Amino acid sequence: MTVPELNPADPAVLLDPFTAYGRAREESPVARMSLPGLGTLWIVTRHADARVVLGDPRFEVNSASFLRLPGIPEDCLPYLRTMAEIDGPEHTRLRRLAAPAFTARRAAALRSPVEATVEAMLDALPAGDTVDLHEHFARPLPMEVICELVGIPPGDRARWREHGAAVAAGHGGAFVAAIPGIIADARAAVARRAAEPGDDLISELLRARAEDGDRLSEVELVTLVWHLVLAGQTPTNLVTNGLVALLDHPDQLAALRADPALLPRAVEELTRWAGPQLLTTPRYTREEVSIGGVVIGAGQAVTAAIVSANRDPRAFDDPDRLDVTRPPAVGHLGFSHGPHFCLGAAFARVQTEVALAAVLRRFPDLALAQRPEPIPDGGTWRLASLVVRR
Repeated sequence: MTVPELNPADPAVLLDPFTAYGRAREESPVARMSLPGLGTLWIVTRHADARVVLGDPRFEVNSASFLRLPGIPEDCLPYLRTMAEIDGPEHTRLRRLAAPAFTARRAAALRSPVEATVEAMLDALPAGDTVDLHEHFARPLPMEVICELVGIPPGDRARWREHGAAVAAGHGGAFVAAIPGIIADARAAVARRAAEPGDDLISELLRARAEDGDRLSEVELVTLVWHLVLAGQTPTNLVTNGLVALLDHPDQLAALRADPALLPRAVEELTRWAGPQLLTTPRYTREEVSIGGVVIGAGQAVTAAIVSANRDPRAFDDPDRLDVTRPPAVGHLGFSHGPHFCLGAAFARVQTEVALAAVLRRFPDLALAQRPEPIPDGGTWRLASLVVRR
């Protein structure tokens, strides 16, 4: 079997990954790509195989799954080992301690504050016939929401917005320079809530204690807090991508306007069809494995192509068609799968649903004012702007 090679610098891969990875998927269950710092990466292209990679302990996440940049202060290093790069019993323990703070009940309780934040942000949009909803709405919204959820007071949020901008700019000098401030602000947030508990996620995590008395250490809690706040920016691209998808498909937009009760299902479909994450964090094979008849040796880096798996015709009927009425019979991988399934998925769903509902309700004549351009990013499907006519 010929294994296709994907070039990460190829404009066809960067600017239309849905087609590029889809072509590879129909040619082979795996593809290969060479990346600086990671070497040759095996890319699993089909839905069923991707689920195996994400859920099978033969594929492990470890420190090699993440690039470490030079120049990070030594005292910050303990706080950079997040739950995302830990596997096995240690990951299970951390997940067990953190999970009670991420229940569906808490996500449902978040809806009212999110609605208030969304309405206030839409009220504050710049005047005029056109507006960039990415710049003035979708990008700042998640930081406001996650800070409210976590327990970051309003006076500290400007600094967290700066931290978020440094992370969004990529893993370069700005990110390294921001790390000491990120850790310091996360430590301060934890200390504040330890002294003055409230109805927020940090306070909940401080109270969390397993039946055997185990609890999160200070390093583990601070690490979880900064990671949650900065990873909580994910809905930015989901909201922007979702709005563009709906505006490009007037029939689906009309169906959603006619029946707002479809919104939860629409969020799932938009996450499947235009979700921002293209590839998962690389896993490493613990032993020799076979995927679709292709043998991959032990110690090899493997990633699941969410962009391809979520449009696999073996899993979804007519997968390239956007359908907001599609029954959620088969789970998409937009929030991953298995032990590393996104802990904040319920919060991202609520936030995206509320944001889309408000925009569609308040702007009945919404239309694109200019064609959005994708930002070349091999790991994330994201747009530079969303300029609309209201």
